[in-house]
Amino acid sequence: MKSVQDEKILILDFGSQYTQLIARRVREQNVYCEIVPFNIDPDQLKVNNPSGLILSGGPSSIYDKGAPIPDQAVFNLGVPVLGICYGLQVIGRLLNGEVNRAAKREFGRARFNVDNDEGLFEELTSSLDVWMSHGDQLTRIPEGFTKIGHTQNADIAAVADFKRKIFGVQFHPEVAHTPKGTLIIRNFLYRICGCHGYWTPEYFVESSVQKIRDQVGKGKVVCGLSGGVDSAVTAALIYKAIGKQLIPVFVDNGLLRKEESEEVQKTFQYMDLQFVDASDAFLKDLKGITDPEKKRKQIGKRFIRIFEEKAASIGKIDFLAQGTLYPDVIESTSTWGPSATIKSHHNVGGLPDTMRLKLVEPLRELFKDEVRAAGRVLSLPDHIINRHPFPGPGLAVRILGEITKERLDLLREADILFINELKACGWYDKV
Repeated sequence: MKSVQDEKILILDFGSQYTQLIARRVREQNVYCEIVPFNIDPDQLKVNNPSGLILSGGPSSIYDKGAPIPDQAVFNLGVPVLGICYGLQVIGRLLNGEVNRAAKREFGRARFNVDNDEGLFEELTSSLDVWMSHGDQLTRIPEGFTKIGHTQNADIAAVADFKRKIFGVQFHPEVAHTPKGTLIIRNFLYRICGCHGYWTPEYFVESSVQKIRDQVGKGKVVCGLSGGVDSAVTAALIYKAIGKQLIPVFVDNGLLRKEESEEVQKTFQYMDLQFVDASDAFLKDLKGITDPEKKRKQIGKRFIRIFEEKAASIGKIDFLAQGTLYPDVIESTSTWGPSATIKSHHNVGGLPDTMRLKLVEPLRELFKDEVRAAGRVLSLPDHIINRHPFPGPGLAVRILGEITKERLDLLREADILFINELKACGWYDKV
């Protein structure tokens, strides 16, 4: 019986602001995908045995000094390829086509005309709105390729090598401004790559439960449960896998929303939730600190210290559970193609080298919308699943300058007014 392991799309990241969005669009079609650096070794690609490759867009010109260029061997793996914007230009450059600077940079909506609807554009109209963002353009098609689409400003806006299943589009199908873009991505996944759609919330929950059992064995896991959707799904998933081997700990760090502490304790009391009031300790750690990164690091270190102390008081604890998500991992590393570090994340930054607990991170490969879907499978209440994203450092990230109790109390009152108004007018679940 085939499973999600039998179909995986790899997205080569050339630094586009939309790379994560491409991944989300693929996952929305129930196909698993991962983002990898543009310069990944082709042998490593073979080991991953992908069903297809997507070359992302990127901010560079193909002619820039140091422009990101992958190994040409990526086109010799015998798997379908879709190049998006800069990815199309990579195809043209490496396969002996010709790419030149456009007379002027094209940014915004354009009308795309389909010249050949085989494969990528099947079941689409002959003309559709697309979103363009490029300064270079393909001016000569590589040998073996066919032009399959054009716009008024780009005579070659889409190409295909039908024999090798290599496709390229000048526009961005992943963005909302390309209304039919989802269908184009779906055509690539299902018609061209032959995917079946095994990546579902039910599959994730079932497979994760087994992975957690295999990793933890008879050990005990301490889990920081904040009440946010990430930590809630993490705890519910681990609890489903190992039951009372999970020790959920709720730490009031003094940086929570108004009445949040009481609500979390009530919702998760069935797990025998353990409560720690450490608000004074956190405020003491943050005294005099104004730099946002230093605040995050201090908060992360204090959390770990509390969990280790709590674990020591409970007895032998082997693992620390965290609600790390896929974007957290991407944002906290500078090895994803040429993309720079955005910020360190509280789940993947600030962990001391001396920490003796091993990590359990069951959500590490999920995006936020996938976490919510898993929460529904786990029967978590709507007020948890639909809760607005709230970072681990809490209200500390909303205060410029030093964190004080007075500022926190004022912010709590402003926040509850805002949230209640959103709920009163029916907009809480829409924003």
